[in-house]
Formats: sequence, structure tokens, C-alpha cells
Amino acid sequence: MKTTGYAAQTKGAPLTPWSFERRELRAGDVAMEVLYCGVCHSDLHQVRDDWGGSIFPMVPGHEIIGRVTAVAPGVTRFKVGDAVAVGCMVDSCQHCRPCRLGEEQYCTEGMTATYNGRDRVTDEPTQGGYSKHLVVRQEFVLSVPDGLDLSRAAPLLCAGITTYSPLRTWGVGPGSRVGVIGLGGLGHMAVKLAAALGAHVTVISRSPTKTADALALGADEVLISTDADAVAKAASRFDLIIDTVPVDHPVGDYLPLLDLDGSLVLVGQIGPIGQPSSVPLVMGRRRLAGSLIGGIAQTQELLDFCARKGVLPDVEIIPIDRINEAWERMERADVRYRFVIDMASLPAAG
Repeated sequence: MKTTGYAAQTKGAPLTPWSFERRELRAGDVAMEVLYCGVCHSDLHQVRDDWGGSIFPMVPGHEIIGRVTAVAPGVTRFKVGDAVAVGCMVDSCQHCRPCRLGEEQYCTEGMTATYNGRDRVTDEPTQGGYSKHLVVRQEFVLSVPDGLDLSRAAPLLCAGITTYSPLRTWGVGPGSRVGVIGLGGLGHMAVKLAAALGAHVTVISRSPTKTADALALGADEVLISTDADAVAKAASRFDLIIDTVPVDHPVGDYLPLLDLDGSLVLVGQIGPIGQPSSVPLVMGRRRLAGSLIGGIAQTQELLDFCARKGVLPDVEIIPIDRINEAWERMERADVRYRFVIDMASLPAAG
């Protein structure tokens, strides 16, 4: 299937129009037209090869909302015309223990990323949602519930599930005390989702300028981490802290804020975290953990939950030809809180 998208041709290159071939449908595959695609900070990291192993040319994008255009033999879950979604992965081995548990993102053979991965059958590079069409095996396609705004839902497929998964894993509900470090694309979703689950939510920020935004998003209060007195008074306050900061920062400074058996979960930073002291961990039976997106079943649960509760990301919708400008603004944190590309702005392949 000939299609078109925006791709980086080499490491660090700007995104430009690119025509390429999608694979023909195999048994169990779903083809879709991409309607909207979220813009994630990891798209920028991958194009820059910040984490190593980037494959070029590269079409980024793993927060995808679309509509089914064709189904292959063996597809039982979807039909032409269905509103569907695809997140950060499009395949896994399906037989290892994590896959059997519905945690495909931890597949011991390695899950197949939506872009910058390798097709498990052909070994060809996978290409993402900054494109007109997508072909995915049905097990990794999600149903978009009625009533969920298609134009705003795309960031739920990464920013949403990345923060929802630890909230569910650590059993957050009414009475839970949740802290959220950082108020960007991930952080604003953590606040909205924790509040919708009934938790008491505190945004932990270095600057009081975020206070009004945090409260408007559903936080109950804001803790200024540069205020030593306020931080001291907040010792042992939280059951769970979700740390969404995407760069190296002093993680150990936040550990004393956890109550007995509390956990600080890293969802933003990939890479070294310095050398946090073990003292608050040992002396308070606290935990420092990490979490990677969520499994397919849990992502469907998230979409259904957001439809019931009316939870959606705050987004700015852009045409595809503004994607390079959007990346520059994203680097400056000049977006509240997530860009979404309207893929109707992308011409079809000639």
C-alpha cells in the first residue's frame, strides 16, 4: 500500500514529506486511515538518536487515532468504519510470561515499537503515525469508545497510559495521596487521572508559577520543592509519587516525601539518575521504581475510563506542515500540554 508521511531522513534532520510503502495485510491485520496523531517528546529523542539504535528514514508517531479501512481474514474484533487507536507498540511474541499476563510492553523477546522497530515477520523498519495509513495486527488495535473526542484522544495512547498504569498498579483510589513531579504532557495527564480515580493530588513543582494551572487541572494543592520549610513539613506525606521529569534530576530529594511503603515511580527519564542515597529507602521501607506505558488490555481500560469520566488531554491541534515548529516549541515547553496533528492536513500519496 503506497502512503505518505513526514519523515526524518537522517539523524537530527527536520521532518519532510516522504512517500513509502505500507506492508500488504497479513491474516489478522487491520488497515486504517490515520485521523490524528499526538506529538510525544520521545519522537524528538528517537530522531536525534538520543537513546541509540535509531533507524532512518524514520516516520515518528505512536499516539494514533484512526478509522478502519480494511480488515484481513481472521479479524474478528473490528470492521470497516470503526474508530480505533494504536499506541506505542504493534506486536509482541504473545507467548512469554509478560505477554500472557497482558503486559506486552515487557515482552521478554522485545515488543515491536510502532516506529523505529522491526517487523517480526519481514524485519523491515516500522513506521509511525505521522502518516496517512497504518497496518497493525488486530491484537494491538484498540477500540475508541463512543463519546471520546477523536481530535483530543490521541495523547491517551502514550501520555495517558504511561501515567494511568502506575496509578492502577499501585492501587490508587479514594483516599490515596498522590504527588506528581512535573506538569508537562505526562504530568498534566497524571493529575487528571489521579483526580478522576479519587486521589488527593499534589503537584510538586520548582516554581509557584504552575500553581494556577495545577489547580485548574484538578490538583488539590501544590508543593514548591525549592521551599525548604514546605518540603520538610511534607515529609512522609505521599503514598505514591509519579515522576514525569524527562531529564536527569535529583530523584533522591523526593524520597523522604513518601510514607511508609510509599513508592516513587519514574515514567519520564530514560537513562542515569545519579546516585540517590539509600537512607530514605531503607529507613522508611520506601521504593524507587519505574514503569513503561501499559499493556493492551489496560490501555483499553484507560480509554473506556476516560470516556466514562470525561477525561481528555489538553491539546493544541496543528497541521502536519507545522511539525518542525511544534518540535521546537515542545523543547521550550511552549505547549499546554500536548500537540496533536490533524492528519487531514497531509495530502494522500500521488
